[in-house]
Amino acid sequence: MTEEEKRLQESIEHNQDWKRWGPYLSERAWGTVREDYSADGSAWDYFPHDHARSKAYRWNEDGILGISDRRQFLCFGLALWNGKDPILKERMFGLTGSEGNHGEDVKEYYYYLDSSPTHSYMKGLYKYPQAEFPYADLLAENRRRNRDDFEYELMDTGVFDENRYFDVFVEYAKASPEDILIQITVANRGPEPADLHVLPTLWFRNTWAWTDDNRIPSIALAAPASKPQKNSSGSNCHALFAHHTALGDRWFYFDELPVKPEPLFTNNETNNARLYGMHGTNVSSYVKDGINNYVVNGAVVDVNPHLEGTKASLNYKLTLAPGETKTIRLRMRANQTLADPLGDDFTHVFEARKKETDEFYATLAPEELSDDAKNVQRQAFAGMLWSKQFYNYAVDHWLDGDSAEPAPPVSRKNGRNKDWRHLNNADILSMPDKWEYPWYAAWDLAFHCIPLALVDPHFAKRQLTLMLREWFMHPNGQLPAYEWAFGDVNPPVHAWAVWRVYKIEQKRKGVGDRDFLEKAFHKLLLNFTWWINRKDFEGRNVFQGGFLGLDNIGVFDRSAPLPSGEFLEQSDGTAWMGLYSLNMLRIAMELARTNPNYEDVATKFFEHFLYIAGAMNNIAGEGISLWDDEDKFFYDVLRTTNGGAVRLKVRSMVGLLPLLAVETLEPDVLEMFPKFKDRMDWFLANRPELSGLISRWYEPNSGEVRLLALVRGHRMKMLLRRMLDEAEFLSDFGIRALSRYHKDQPFTLTTSNGGVQSVSYEPAESHSGLFGGNSNWRGPIWMPVNYLLIESLQKFHRYYGDDFKVEFPTGSGNLLTLWDIAGELSRRLNRIFLLDANGNRPVFGGNSTFQNDPLWRDHIPFYEYFHGDNGAGLGASHQTGWTGLVAKMLQQSKE
Repeated sequence: MTEEEKRLQESIEHNQDWKRWGPYLSERAWGTVREDYSADGSAWDYFPHDHARSKAYRWNEDGILGISDRRQFLCFGLALWNGKDPILKERMFGLTGSEGNHGEDVKEYYYYLDSSPTHSYMKGLYKYPQAEFPYADLLAENRRRNRDDFEYELMDTGVFDENRYFDVFVEYAKASPEDILIQITVANRGPEPADLHVLPTLWFRNTWAWTDDNRIPSIALAAPASKPQKNSSGSNCHALFAHHTALGDRWFYFDELPVKPEPLFTNNETNNARLYGMHGTNVSSYVKDGINNYVVNGAVVDVNPHLEGTKASLNYKLTLAPGETKTIRLRMRANQTLADPLGDDFTHVFEARKKETDEFYATLAPEELSDDAKNVQRQAFAGMLWSKQFYNYAVDHWLDGDSAEPAPPVSRKNGRNKDWRHLNNADILSMPDKWEYPWYAAWDLAFHCIPLALVDPHFAKRQLTLMLREWFMHPNGQLPAYEWAFGDVNPPVHAWAVWRVYKIEQKRKGVGDRDFLEKAFHKLLLNFTWWINRKDFEGRNVFQGGFLGLDNIGVFDRSAPLPSGEFLEQSDGTAWMGLYSLNMLRIAMELARTNPNYEDVATKFFEHFLYIAGAMNNIAGEGISLWDDEDKFFYDVLRTTNGGAVRLKVRSMVGLLPLLAVETLEPDVLEMFPKFKDRMDWFLANRPELSGLISRWYEPNSGEVRLLALVRGHRMKMLLRRMLDEAEFLSDFGIRALSRYHKDQPFTLTTSNGGVQSVSYEPAESHSGLFGGNSNWRGPIWMPVNYLLIESLQKFHRYYGDDFKVEFPTGSGNLLTLWDIAGELSRRLNRIFLLDANGNRPVFGGNSTFQNDPLWRDHIPFYEYFHGDNGAGLGASHQTGWTGLVAKMLQQSKE
């Protein structure tokens, strides 16, 4: 075991709590549902960015490249001031959903460069302009632009011209779980000397203003400051002392290098006077924005002269020559036992943790990987690990209000999330993006757990288990979707993720965690039952699942009731349930290896799968099929109020998803469970109308491997013919969400109420305003569904073997096995991030600075989705969540 693996094991065994401290700060706590106490649910407007520096958060904190303990009592983050900005740079800035021309959008450049799974070593980078940060310009120009225009980015404003910016690197290393070393390195990249205030900031989350608990923590200048000790460099060493009833004591060490800092103190309390004109109502003379007011405006009265409070900053006033670098060393410990906290020991710990992190990742990266691919993989893992967040939300308290605060508007009781009063979250969770999506999403999180299982299977398993716990899962069995609407419907991929995480750990460790698998399976049974009872409300095995995570892929907003009482029979909803049934079947058979009672359950899911397969071809025996024989494609069917049925002929990912519902059963598995085999064979023999709908049960030369799939060999070939056609779905960088056919042939529908709905191919950002206009499934490439398609091709290959080949690309005459096609699709996805023959990365699109500047080109952003034609990154720019799957694909493709 590497040293990092030993730390992971110590954490699992509760010998050493190496994960107590980590990157658990959000990058945006303003503009969230949790902080919205408005009457109309306007979260963005109720708590805008302009309020964030002055208003204490109720639920969780935000900061720049910061850390906190797992309950987020004590936080550390970075604040900066270039001498020109109107406010301190304490948090990332971005546009709200209504301000951006394509929805919400962070307008900053920052990168997660490294992290070990226990956060024993972490490194991040923030790029800070030397000119005044163009807040007003970004807002005004993006408001002016419409959906036909590109987004106006920070780089477009000119503030990075001539490299007039600072690179601010923040690194952490743990000497022990309660001994955290912090190193801040600032580099002037510009051509002239430049001033910079660096303000490492320590503060307590405000937990005392909302209830009757009046135990307020404190931060003060520690006693040694009067007689500072000398460190090995000869500099005086000082400390802040922080005390919290639940957390205990902490000493925060700093010295006088590179300059002596000015300690500044205030309280993490709301400035009611500034925000609401309520003069005289501040609970303290020193409020949250006190340090900001002192540094930026010289307001001496706003910081506490007694050098104490619940928020403290060390104001390092630096001047850096062109190209000069300066470093600040800090250390936070649970005791005072070190004589030289910032000296030689500091250096040795950092060197050791960096080396150990390299050793850990060397065990994951295949030797065949290029150095560039290893860099991409390492940053993908870093993004996954940095994107953890303390997520705190008790819906009943949020709806009813806190005892020490005014009651919320009565309208809240009948508003958002009113049916989720049981939900009470206060956990470390994997976020899709800590700025644009600083809340978990059930189906995003399932994909996050695949790469996470490679580096920290225990954390991946806990994430999946949390979603199934009683303080997350609804009593009726539904999983929470996301905080804007917990009752919305995400694709049911949780069982798939549970099985894949189980198999990944089994492969890496030689043994799978059956206890995890069994506990998850029992809870998944409740969720499966909810799907059957709630989303197949006519009992026809065809599922009307809401938008199912695909946002604006179709003609309608699939989260809302359709016009005049119409409804959709969803090809993707039904396919997802076919996949769910097969996942549950596979898990049940694994559990039956040690408990024969699970054989009966496995049979039940086998039957569910066959009924779903039958329904896709003949809904309720009415002769309506989701398969179109003319187009050789699956479509949604619109059911009209007069009993009619209209196929919505949109060639989209919806029609490809039936490929996902595939599973193979090996001969040894069936021999192990003769009762299951007998029941299965009886069902197939006595219900030939169903067994004939799935792929052939026996295939010559298959070694009696059995195949369960929603599409027969012929239909599979027809779907693949479209999917692998470069004029339709196949891009140089993966599978598009919508066929390029619709570029020249948009699909248009006139609805029963006279409205006209249209879908056309849009390879970049969407022209549609559905879901705030910040998501586009009408052409771009999405990593999660591509990953599932690749897995499905691999499963089909296990059954059909090397003799079964199809054209790749369609019309090329080049025949490949399904396994080889899966590999080629993986390479195309990987190619988005890797240097090409011209030294460019497709993810950067046409941005010449990102492509060519050595200070930018190797820092990789993991976007939400990618341009359907050129692979450029789109959507949330730090969506390491499901895009982190590239780390897994690089690991298995060995490029």
